[in-house]
Formats: sequence, structure tokens, C-alpha cells
Amino acid sequence: MSTTTPMNGAREDHAPLLAVRGASKAFPGVQALGNVDLTVKHGEVLALVGENGAGKSTLMKLLSGIYTPDTGKFELNGEAFEPSSPKHAQELGISIIHQELNLMPDLTVAENIFIGREPRRAGFVLSDKELRTQTVELLQRLDLKLNPDALVGSLSVAQQQMVEIAKALSYDAKVLIMDEPTAALNDAEVATLFDLIRRFISPETGVIYISHRLPELPQIADSIAVLRDGENAGAASMAETSNSQIVALMVGREIKVEQRPQPPAKVGDVALRVDGLSTATLLKDISFEARRGEILGFSGLMGAGRTELARAIIGADPMTSGTIEVNGTAKRIPNPATAADLGIGYLSEDRKGLGVLVERDVRENIALPSLKWFTRGPVVDMRRMDKAAREHVEALRIKTPSTTQVVRNLSGGNQQKIAIAKWLEHHSDILIFDEPTRGIDVGAKEEIYGLLQQLADEGKAIIVISSDLPELIRLAHRIAVMADGRLTATVPNEDATQETLMEYATHATTEAVA
Repeated sequence: MSTTTPMNGAREDHAPLLAVRGASKAFPGVQALGNVDLTVKHGEVLALVGENGAGKSTLMKLLSGIYTPDTGKFELNGEAFEPSSPKHAQELGISIIHQELNLMPDLTVAENIFIGREPRRAGFVLSDKELRTQTVELLQRLDLKLNPDALVGSLSVAQQQMVEIAKALSYDAKVLIMDEPTAALNDAEVATLFDLIRRFISPETGVIYISHRLPELPQIADSIAVLRDGENAGAASMAETSNSQIVALMVGREIKVEQRPQPPAKVGDVALRVDGLSTATLLKDISFEARRGEILGFSGLMGAGRTELARAIIGADPMTSGTIEVNGTAKRIPNPATAADLGIGYLSEDRKGLGVLVERDVRENIALPSLKWFTRGPVVDMRRMDKAAREHVEALRIKTPSTTQVVRNLSGGNQQKIAIAKWLEHHSDILIFDEPTRGIDVGAKEEIYGLLQQLADEGKAIIVISSDLPELIRLAHRIAVMADGRLTATVPNEDATQETLMEYATHATTEAVA
């Protein structure tokens, strides 16, 4: 393992900031961690990577007091660290921002940030004025453009992520754990996040940074540690490690990370035609076609209207004007159930809220849109349901002890795969995937890309919305770019570069749309 040089002149004294020695954790049917070691130096940003199911989230939950280790020792600044709860871990100096946001949608930004620590007059009367003042000061110090009075439920996923960051940094943390913090952020927001991290880092603090976005790691991390199948796979200086080396450690095989899609095997008829679609709040006169056999990507910055467009198409948000044709016939789509009946499947970017039922098992989630196919009168054919679920578990490499496992117990990436599987089981002809690989590791991403290409080759129309420009260039045959609720251009893949797509995304001048 190479020696690393921590940020901000970190001290190099005897005890590391955080040391994990021999950590193990097992669940029924799964050995999540086996004898794992991890070291974070003072003033260091340590990138922690690995495929879904590698044990990253389990290790972080041990550190944050959510789980208790079966074996192992933790030390913080040379002293035993044994958190009994998340609150206890925070009091001892470790804060975590989970991949799944942990916010209360009916409370304001200010109330979420300081929940349980609200300023009070005379020790018991809540001071709304002081709460707002403290929140404004924190947001200004962190340079976060958020309204302290806004209800969190009204914010986008990216804005909610910023609230989580502000909440975590409001504590006097020694170690800040970030689990996929940039998954919902655009480039400008990522730059703001990295600035926050750099300002947080000092000779007394450190960061564990979990991410599947390998190209961003050299910009922020000093060192890197890799987990595979719940065990240590390697560790090194970030400056001396290439993406291909990291991928090899993660998956044990070579992955080509810079590719473009093969030309469509056969471009068929127009499956979905949208003409002049507008909504009351954002979308303005949007028209496009999605053809069978191709993958159409949608790019744009946060707030451009990509998700809003998908929601309008499936009837989740009302249109004020425009028409939608499915397979050449104009259709009125008042709700998502009608869209599903017409063969339109939508995978939401909000996996936890709209993608899966976390308290139900794998087979029930996969069968949910197609439940009528598994029923005979009032009786559900559980054998057929289980058989269908097992086929998708195998095809998507979903890591689960069985199809009867409750989805909440699976990793975020495996939950995302289940959300995809339910629409594949429904045999939808038009599939709209909103951030389909968010929180999924590089190996699983390639599997998803191959699956989407296979579905296109089978004659389905695939629409992919993604904030990851390299992903769209890797996957989509055409890329439609949105800005300020308008469609600004549609770029053939052979002409698409990150610079070109970003130019269209930052200028709302409408170009000819192919």
C-alpha cells in the first residue's frame, strides 16, 4: 500500500484519526463483512469503493452505531470507539450522510437541519426566529442556496441531498461519512460539495467518501480503499491509482469504461410521439419521438425539466397543452396506471419513495405492476411469481439470500435493480428510466447498459434520463438536451461530447431538434 499525503497539512503522529481492525458482520444467509481493516488519517479524505454488496454500507452502519459488529475493534483518535446508537456516534464525533436520504418531508429545511437541537426560549419554548437565524448563518457559511422556510418534501432530490449535507456539517464532527453524496448533483453542485469538504478538512478531521463515480475521486480523495465480497481487496494512494486498477480490484475483471453504443440493430416505428407538451409550472412546447430499437437519452442540469417531462408523459403531472401518441394513436393518459396499461413503464429517480416497496419482499416487488397475471380469481399463484422473480434475480445479479427477502434489507443498488426488474416483468414496450444506475457500482452498470441495449434490440423504445454525461454518451443513440423546461437540441451520439451537451444544457436557445 502506498503512502498518502493528506490534505491541508495533516499531522502524521502516532495514532490515526480512525482505525478499524478485523470488523465482521453477518446477517441471516449473508456474511456482509469478514475481517475488514480500515484506516483514516488526520486531515485525509479516504475514498471507499466496491461493488454493491461489497460491504461498504454495512461498515459505515457499524461506524455510525446503526449495527453492532460481530467481531472487531474501532478506535477514534487512539481511544476505543463503541457507538451504541447513531446519536451516540454523533456525540463521539462521527456523522454520516446516507445514500437513502433521512429527512422529514413535512418539516422545513431549518427544522430538518436542527431537529432535536432547536433553539428554545427559557429552555422549553421553541424560538422560530432563532432557528431561522441559525439556519441562514449555516447555509451562508456553507454557500448552499436553500430557502430555510421551504418544506423539504417540495425540494428536488438534489436539494434534499444538500439539506442532508448541511445537517451533517452542523455537528462538530471529527469524521464525516458520505455515502454516494454526488449521485443527485450536477457538475456545479459537485464543485460546491467538494469545496465544502475541503473547508471541513483540518488536521483534526477526516472524511470517508463512498462513491461509484470513479472519475471524480482524484479531485477530492487522498487515498482509496477497495472492498470486494465483504473483504479488503486493496488500498493505495489516490494519486498513484488509475481507474482501471480500481475497477480490477472491485470486480476482478476488466471493464471498458470508455465506449459508445453499437448502432441500433434496427430502428423501427415511432413508439412514442410527444408534440407541444407544456405544463403550468415548467415545461414549454416539448416535442420529440422515441423509436423502437433505439435508446433516447435526456440530459440537462437540475431543474431543466427532465423528470417533470417523464411525469407528464405518464400522467403523474397534468399537461396544459400538447398531445401524446402511443404506437401511432393519440392517447389521453390521466394517471400512471393508464400509462402502464398502454405499455409505458417508468422507473422513478426516487427509488425509496416511488421505486420499491421496502417492507415487501423481492418477488412481490417484481410482480407488482403485473399482479393480475399471477392471479386466478382471488388466488395468487406464488409459485409462478417466485419463478419469475428468480429469473430476474439471476439475470440482473441481484444479491439477495432468496426471493422472499424483504427489500429493506438489501443494498441500495440491489433495490434499484428490483425496481428495474418489475417493469421488465411487465413487458412494457416503452420504458422510461430516470437515473437508472444511480447508486449502482461500475460492474453492475455495465450489466444494466447491456440489458437496456438488449431490450432496444428486441424492439422496445428506451428513454434514459441521466445526470451522468459519460453514461449517456456510453448508452444513448441520440441525446436530447433540456434547459429551463425547453428542449434545446437533440444530438446524434457520434456528435455528442460532454462539452457540447453542457453547452446546450446551459443555453436555452432552441436549436433544430432531430
